[in-house]
Amino acid sequence: MSISKKPQLIEKALIAFNKGGYQAVGMDRLAKETGTSKTSIYKHFATKEDLIVAVLNHRDEKFRNWFVNRIEELADTPIGRLLASFDALDEWFQGDDFLSCMFIRASCEYLDREHPIHKASERHKRLLTAYVIGLAEQAGAAEPGKLARQLMLLKEGAIITAHIHGPDCVAANAKAAAKILIDHYMNN
Repeated sequence: MSISKKPQLIEKALIAFNKGGYQAVGMDRLAKETGTSKTSIYKHFATKEDLIVAVLNHRDEKFRNWFVNRIEELADTPIGRLLASFDALDEWFQGDDFLSCMFIRASCEYLDREHPIHKASERHKRLLTAYVIGLAEQAGAAEPGKLARQLMLLKEGAIITAHIHGPDCVAANAKAAAKILIDHYMNN
């Protein structure tokens, strides 16, 4: 496989892992679903776990770019963007490709916090939290870090709830709770 095909392998592997899980999708199945021989896969990635980390890093970049851009399209003030994050979540939940969060699932399959796959998942959540902290700071929240971490708890809970129970009203309910939190931190 040429270097130019490596991004295609990562994208196809992302789809395979998202649909089937990280540990459940073995190398034979991965080769079949990506249309790439195991030999070619191993030329680019020493282990399946290295490929999973590459997939997670790719997903992180894709999702964060979409999420931030979508929030900025939906609102033009920091408070509006904090709330619009839940509108963006709702759009994701309603999409045909919503199968929960790849990072939550990866960290559940690789429980050791020192494992590279768990660390890649944690990094994604940390980067999203940093973005929300920045919005809370721009909004002038009394305790931007605390507000951001609480909003992230709502976001993560919404993802799991939408996955388990379905997406109806989940993001709207999380947004209503977020408004109460934001109002609290803006009035203190």
